[in-house]
Amino acid sequence: MPVITLPDGSTRSFEQPVTIAEVALSIGAGLARAALAGKVNGQLVDTSHLITQNTALAIVTDKDAAGLEIIRHSTAHLLAYAVKELFPEAQVTIGPVIENGFFYDFSYHRPFTPDDLTAIEKRMGELAKRDIPVTRKVLSRDDAVDYFKSINEHYKAEIIASIPADQEVSLYTEGDFTDLCRGPHVPSTGKLKAFKLMKLAGAYWRGDSKNEMLQRIYGTAWAKKEELDAYLHQLEEAEKRDHRKIAKQLDLFHMQDEAPGMVFWHPKGWALWQAIEQYMRRVYLDNAYQEVRCPQIIDRVLWEKSGHWEHFKAGMFTTESEKREYAIKPMNCPGHIQVFNSDLRSYRELPLRYGEFGSCHRNEPSGGLHGLMRVRGFVQDDGHIFCTDGQIESEVTAFNALVLKVYRDFGFNEVAVKLALRPESRVGSDEIWDKSEDALRAALRVSGMAWEELPGEGAFYGPKIEFHIKDAIGRSWQCGTVQVDFSMPGRLGAEFVDEDNTRKTPVMLHRAILGSLERFIGMLIEHHAGAFPIWLAPIQLVVMNISQAQEQYATLVAQQLRAAGLRVQLDLRNEKITYKIREHSLQKLPYQLILGDKEVAAELVAVRTRSGEDLGQMTLAALLERLQTEIKNG
Repeated sequence: MPVITLPDGSTRSFEQPVTIAEVALSIGAGLARAALAGKVNGQLVDTSHLITQNTALAIVTDKDAAGLEIIRHSTAHLLAYAVKELFPEAQVTIGPVIENGFFYDFSYHRPFTPDDLTAIEKRMGELAKRDIPVTRKVLSRDDAVDYFKSINEHYKAEIIASIPADQEVSLYTEGDFTDLCRGPHVPSTGKLKAFKLMKLAGAYWRGDSKNEMLQRIYGTAWAKKEELDAYLHQLEEAEKRDHRKIAKQLDLFHMQDEAPGMVFWHPKGWALWQAIEQYMRRVYLDNAYQEVRCPQIIDRVLWEKSGHWEHFKAGMFTTESEKREYAIKPMNCPGHIQVFNSDLRSYRELPLRYGEFGSCHRNEPSGGLHGLMRVRGFVQDDGHIFCTDGQIESEVTAFNALVLKVYRDFGFNEVAVKLALRPESRVGSDEIWDKSEDALRAALRVSGMAWEELPGEGAFYGPKIEFHIKDAIGRSWQCGTVQVDFSMPGRLGAEFVDEDNTRKTPVMLHRAILGSLERFIGMLIEHHAGAFPIWLAPIQLVVMNISQAQEQYATLVAQQLRAAGLRVQLDLRNEKITYKIREHSLQKLPYQLILGDKEVAAELVAVRTRSGEDLGQMTLAALLERLQTEIKNG
């Protein structure tokens, strides 16, 4: 007689073995209709799973993250089902869940077309409406191989043949379609109500370019149509806000094949960069960071001592000179330890905070490069705090408050906090990792922050707090981090003289707020859609004359504005003023000053905002007061 313990602590007893679906029905008809799967002692299973002994059970619905993943996995199988119905000669290969959706790879004698995609999606809808039961069965490895060979699914047979002979495999059937899968799956196709096929692509079988090129169909799936519509709207907005398109429109930067993953900054883009860097430089000064600068190229020996050579060699660019091997730095931490080691330090100097706009290079795969978001050459607003064990909590707590303020200043008000814990490949003892992870948890508690833990996702030298910011269209971006490192300072010989006159190894906190400035600028462009707040705008205002008669006055106004520290463009072209206004509006400048004979005579300026609002005439002093207040308030 199994006793089921539910998440709220309540129990239910049954006189005989019972399925997940039957347990759900015993709780309520609504839950039975919503049930997608179950979680038995923490393991996901189908609703048909039979419980024969006492167990803890959670019913999984589309409100759970696991439920959404099951929907997406099941929709991938629905896609394969539809393809096999429409194109019986196609062979199915693999179809995993990915972020926001799924894909499935097929082998077929001709390329699929957009019209095929439309037909496949229509058939998927028809199969879903038929509410076909999805059933599971288990076969031995060899029986499963024979089955798939018998239906000419040679790729599936090859996958199964690669697993150990003594293992069993599970197969899922819906209608006339059977597929290999661990599961679980939704109980019937009627649970799949909100999906869309997105695009076609090529993919090599098993990711090997020596193998056949397959056809990959990407799709997205959601629990509800409203969620699907919101996601598709987000994609439309993301397309409009693509930082590469906006950068071309606003003339900010470009990239080219001769320097893959490197950025050519144009004057306006570099003005944006400088506005960000100078802001961060003030953050350094206001928070007692000392700015340093370290070499770009350092002997391999140092990278071996630090542990980077062992854990990060594939991502490093190397060079050689006079029979010595060097690495172009992929990160700044070993250099900052050399600065710390350049003098005998006292405990009275701690915490010692170094900051650097450190230029780094990483050998990212060319296929992963993406505008400013993934580059090979980048600059970090990197900092390292050398402190004692007892100072960790206060330093991390202060950093937590600082990072949120900086994000607010840039217009990011929603921040999620995550704690990345020890990975399999790491340096340092378990005792040190326990100490590091507990220190970060304590600082988060003091900061009053809620956080999510990410097992296995820490850096090789220490755990880290990650800050994920949400942009204007709801996307999340991992940005700043703070990491506790008990290992690298000792590996590189860092010491300080403690109060008892003994030498001890400092703790090192790795911290960045923006992370890569290139990536952060890409995020900013898309967040603001190129319409930056005035303090960030590469050009804050343009001064335009209506005719040649106002040229001298326009030049004087521009000079006075520049003298006040503003970034000003002077447009004296012999063009119609309507043409100039439209052109500069497309450039998304915060303000336009239009000068005609009336403005010259009265020594005034006519002011228009980026939104098209006409502020009328005002004195230059009044305009400056308005602009300075707006800049100060961010």
